[in-house]
Amino acid sequence: MTQTGKPDMDPPLTDRGREQAHRVAERLAKDKRKPTEILVSPAVRAKQTAQPLAALTGLEPKVIDDLVEFKLPDWSHLSPIEVATNFRAMRERHPNAWWEGAPGGETFHAFERRIQTCLFDLLRSRGVEVETEGSRHVWKQKGDPGRIVIVAHGGTNSLVMSLLLGMETVPWIWERIGLHHASIIRIRTLAIGGSSIMSLRAQNDCEHLPHELRTR
Repeated sequence: MTQTGKPDMDPPLTDRGREQAHRVAERLAKDKRKPTEILVSPAVRAKQTAQPLAALTGLEPKVIDDLVEFKLPDWSHLSPIEVATNFRAMRERHPNAWWEGAPGGETFHAFERRIQTCLFDLLRSRGVEVETEGSRHVWKQKGDPGRIVIVAHGGTNSLVMSLLLGMETVPWIWERIGLHHASIIRIRTLAIGGSSIMSLRAQNDCEHLPHELRTR
């Protein structure tokens, strides 16, 4: 909420969100394999989430504009009740209609294309790219890309996970993956027969958060 009582389309973290950010930062900074890069969405809450990890590791977060969450229309002129009504109407549609997004906002297909292009470009520039021939979901890797930490959003992170693992993508991906705030997904490349695959090692890991801090 803004001071005028209107919805804030780019809200900051709450006090609880800041505590969650500190907890996940401490967890990642203590890992045996340290982060080598922090890539972050331009949203205020994402940049604030990355700040404690940056402070503990000395890494400067790199803002990647296309990691921002699924884009809604500008509802900043509406009342909170009107925004809640819009969300409820969107949710009550048949699942097939979810592909369309909200009128005036991003469609799910556009969101998927944006995240895939961004993700694959980031990996390609770090020596990891999809093999264009042969088996599906197999990657070519040149050297060690390091440990890349992406600080983004429920939709973005769920889509990144699905794209890396070759899972079908759907516009209710937020609900299918069901990520908690400040939870951890771990995916690593694994060498197999001269190529590489993406290997899921953890999903929705909240062990650094006490139960009262686990939110969605």
